[in-house]
Amino acid sequence: AVQLVESGGGSVLPGGSLRLSCAASGFTFSSSCMGWFRQAPGKEREWVSSITINSGNTYYADSVKGRFTISEENAKNTLYLQMTSLTPEDTADYYCAALVFVSRMAIEPMCRQARRPGDFGYWGQGTQVTVSS
Repeated sequence: AVQLVESGGGSVLPGGSLRLSCAASGFTFSSSCMGWFRQAPGKEREWVSSITINSGNTYYADSVKGRFTISEENAKNTLYLQMTSLTPEDTADYYCAALVFVSRMAIEPMCRQARRPGDFGYWGQGTQVTVSS
Protein backbone atom coordinates (compact mmCIF):
# COMPACT_ATOMS: atom_id res chain seq x y z
CA ALA A 1 0.00 0.00 0.00
CA VAL A 2 1.12 3.53 -0.75
CA GLN A 3 2.26 5.39 2.33
CA LEU A 4 3.47 8.96 2.71
CA VAL A 5 4.71 10.14 6.09
CA GLU A 6 5.65 13.78 6.63
CA SER A 7 7.91 15.11 9.34
CA GLY A 8 9.85 18.25 10.18
CA GLY A 9 7.10 20.70 10.97
CA GLY A 10 7.21 22.99 13.96
CA SER A 11 7.20 26.57 15.14
CA VAL A 12 9.64 29.12 13.80
CA LEU A 13 10.17 32.87 13.96
CA PRO A 14 9.51 35.03 10.91
CA GLY A 15 12.54 34.93 8.66
CA GLY A 16 13.43 31.46 9.86
CA SER A 17 13.80 28.17 8.02
CA LEU A 18 12.44 24.65 8.23
CA ARG A 19 12.94 21.49 6.22
CA LEU A 20 10.05 19.12 5.75
CA SER A 21 10.53 15.48 4.83
CA CYS A 22 8.18 12.94 3.31
CA ALA A 23 9.05 9.26 3.48
CA ALA A 24 7.38 7.33 0.66
CA SER A 25 6.70 3.64 0.26
CA GLY A 26 4.49 1.25 -1.70
CA PHE A 27 5.29 2.52 -5.18
CA THR A 28 8.22 3.16 -7.49
CA PHE A 29 9.42 6.51 -6.20
CA SER A 30 11.66 7.16 -9.19
CA SER A 31 8.68 6.97 -11.55
CA SER A 32 6.49 9.40 -9.67
CA CYS A 33 5.56 13.04 -9.48
CA MET A 34 5.71 14.27 -5.91
CA GLY A 35 4.14 17.42 -4.59
CA TRP A 36 3.72 19.60 -1.53
CA PHE A 37 0.46 21.30 -0.67
CA ARG A 38 -0.54 23.41 2.30
CA GLN A 39 -3.76 24.32 3.99
CA ALA A 40 -4.17 27.25 6.35
CA PRO A 41 -7.08 27.39 8.81
CA GLY A 42 -10.27 28.31 7.01
CA LYS A 43 -8.66 28.16 3.59
CA GLU A 44 -8.58 25.69 0.75
CA ARG A 45 -5.65 23.39 0.23
CA GLU A 46 -3.19 25.04 -2.13
CA TRP A 47 -0.41 23.68 -4.23
CA VAL A 48 3.11 24.70 -3.21
CA SER A 49 5.58 22.76 -5.34
CA SER A 50 6.10 19.60 -7.40
CA ILE A 51 8.96 17.57 -8.75
CA THR A 52 9.16 14.88 -11.40
CA ILE A 53 11.50 12.43 -9.75
CA ASN A 54 13.10 10.83 -12.82
CA SER A 55 13.90 14.15 -14.50
CA GLY A 56 14.37 16.35 -11.47
CA ASN A 57 12.22 19.06 -13.03
CA THR A 58 10.70 21.27 -10.36
CA TYR A 59 7.67 23.56 -10.25
CA TYR A 60 6.75 26.24 -7.73
CA ALA A 61 3.84 28.41 -6.81
CA ASP A 62 4.62 32.10 -7.22
CA SER A 63 4.09 32.66 -3.51
CA VAL A 64 7.05 30.46 -2.59
CA LYS A 65 9.36 30.80 -5.60
CA GLY A 66 12.82 31.81 -4.51
CA ARG A 67 12.17 30.90 -0.88
CA PHE A 68 11.26 27.20 -0.98
CA THR A 69 13.20 24.37 -2.60
CA ILE A 70 11.78 20.96 -3.37
CA SER A 71 14.20 18.07 -3.65
CA GLU A 72 14.36 14.31 -3.38
CA GLU A 73 16.68 11.56 -2.32
CA ASN A 74 15.78 8.64 -4.53
CA ALA A 75 17.90 6.14 -2.63
CA LYS A 76 15.85 6.85 0.50
CA ASN A 77 12.49 7.30 -1.24
CA THR A 78 12.26 10.66 0.48
CA LEU A 79 10.94 14.03 -0.62
CA TYR A 80 12.02 17.29 0.98
CA LEU A 81 10.83 20.87 1.14
CA GLN A 82 13.40 23.37 2.31
CA MET A 83 11.62 26.53 3.41
CA THR A 84 13.47 29.78 4.05
CA SER A 85 12.50 33.39 4.74
CA LEU A 86 9.30 32.15 6.32
CA THR A 87 6.49 34.59 7.03
CA PRO A 88 3.30 34.25 9.08
CA GLU A 89 1.47 33.76 5.77
CA ASP A 90 3.30 30.44 5.41
CA THR A 91 1.57 29.09 8.51
CA ALA A 92 -0.39 26.01 7.51
CA ASP A 93 -0.56 22.25 7.59
CA TYR A 94 1.76 20.94 4.91
CA TYR A 95 0.95 17.79 2.98
CA CYS A 96 3.01 15.53 0.81
CA ALA A 97 1.23 14.09 -2.23
CA ALA A 98 2.05 11.51 -4.88
CA LEU A 99 1.02 11.15 -8.49
CA VAL A 100 1.89 7.56 -9.32
CA PHE A 101 1.18 4.58 -11.54
CA VAL A 102 1.51 6.69 -14.67
CA SER A 103 3.55 5.78 -17.75
CA ARG A 104 7.08 7.13 -18.14
CA MET A 105 6.01 9.19 -21.14
CA ALA A 106 3.05 10.73 -19.38
CA ILE A 107 4.51 11.56 -15.98
CA GLU A 108 6.39 14.71 -16.99
CA PRO A 109 3.53 16.52 -18.75
CA MET A 110 1.14 15.42 -16.02
CA CYS A 111 3.46 16.69 -13.30
CA ARG A 112 3.98 19.97 -15.09
CA GLN A 113 0.22 20.58 -15.03
CA ALA A 114 -0.68 19.04 -11.68
CA ARG A 115 -1.78 21.88 -9.43
CA ARG A 116 -5.06 20.71 -7.91
CA PRO A 117 -5.42 18.32 -4.98
CA GLY A 118 -7.45 16.03 -7.21
CA ASP A 119 -4.48 15.63 -9.55
CA PHE A 120 -2.67 13.62 -6.87
CA GLY A 121 -3.92 10.25 -5.77
CA TYR A 122 -2.16 9.72 -2.48
CA TRP A 123 -1.59 11.91 0.56
CA GLY A 124 0.28 12.01 3.80
CA GLN A 125 -1.27 12.97 7.11
CA GLY A 126 0.28 16.42 7.14
CA THR A 127 2.70 18.28 9.36
CA GLN A 128 2.02 21.63 10.98
CA VAL A 129 4.14 24.70 10.35
CA THR A 130 3.63 27.80 12.47
CA VAL A 131 5.47 31.03 11.76
CA SER A 132 5.00 33.52 14.53
CA SER A 133 6.89 35.98 16.68
